Amino acid sequence: MKKGTWVKRTLLAVLSAAFVLTAAGCGTPTGGGGGQAAEGEQIVLKFSHVTTPDSPKGKAAQKFAELAAQKTNNRVKVEVFPSSQLYGDKEEMEALQANNVQMVAPSVTKLVGFVPSFQIVDMPFLFNSRDAVLKFWDGELGKKLMQTLEPQGFLGLAMWENGFKNFTNNKHPLKRPEDFAGLKFRTQAGKVLEAQFKALGAGAATIPFGETYTALQQGTVDGQENTFNNIDTQKYAEVQKYLTVSQHGRLDYVVLVNKSFWDGLPDDIRTALSEAMQEATEYERQLAVELDQQSFENLKNAGMEVTELTEEDREAFRKAFEPVYEEFAEVIGREYIDGVKALK
Repeated sequence: MKKGTWVKRTLLAVLSAAFVLTAAGCGTPTGGGGGQAAEGEQIVLKFSHVTTPDSPKGKAAQKFAELAAQKTNNRVKVEVFPSSQLYGDKEEMEALQANNVQMVAPSVTKLVGFVPSFQIVDMPFLFNSRDAVLKFWDGELGKKLMQTLEPQGFLGLAMWENGFKNFTNNKHPLKRPEDFAGLKFRTQAGKVLEAQFKALGAGAATIPFGETYTALQQGTVDGQENTFNNIDTQKYAEVQKYLTVSQHGRLDYVVLVNKSFWDGLPDDIRTALSEAMQEATEYERQLAVELDQQSFENLKNAGMEVTELTEEDREAFRKAFEPVYEEFAEVIGREYIDGVKALK
């Protein structure tokens, strides 16, 4: 073989090897694509959410990132993207399915389009206490509901709290079902929510969260339903006089991970991340409770007139909502509804 030909072939072999090594360095593990990391290679998990970094969800996401690094010896790096930096409410689920991000924490109601049973959080006066909420999500029924998302390519890892919803309005105190007649309320999209207000003789208008203050201020709607913290931070006390501590429905989140990514992780990594998620969940739930209670005090101090419901009042509402239960029992699943009713 001529010397020039040998040199050319050797150089070509070296360049080819360099190309392969470069491609391997840009492969899927560091981009979060399936979790198949080579020995010693760091796995990157992108966690996208829509709330601010100082919200309970934002703080818990960051806590999860810190715990994941600790428990995996920095083999996993969780990159948190808050405040819709990567994707908004409408896009994040598609991004998760495509594995463009590996983890999201949407509102439970965002999952209704995939599995109608998630409307259970909207069923009025179904959950009797916070303990019942936690027992449901952490128990067999909650796990079963989470598993229904797997055909969509998601795994549900945990429920993160926001809190119970309460009614506000600017007309008069709301203590009994008949007090709602003729009023109009802002609501999230959802057939259960529409049926809820219809059963009370009230109207419902689907208005984006960010436009609700203006709608209340201008009288487009008379009232709305939300957690204490949302009512407080959105400054609804400026345009709403009456607050009813109804605790009639829930606003919570489900932490989801891309199933292919999760299944592709080494067993020890998956175990460590599960432990990190459990600790982050406990942290988030405590934060949410503390923040909601502080907001309740803020609302009282802001001058809102507060109405507390007696058990007799709550029973009157349950009776008024019987048509809603009849309409949605099969859609949501009697097993789930009856299961929640049995919890205290």
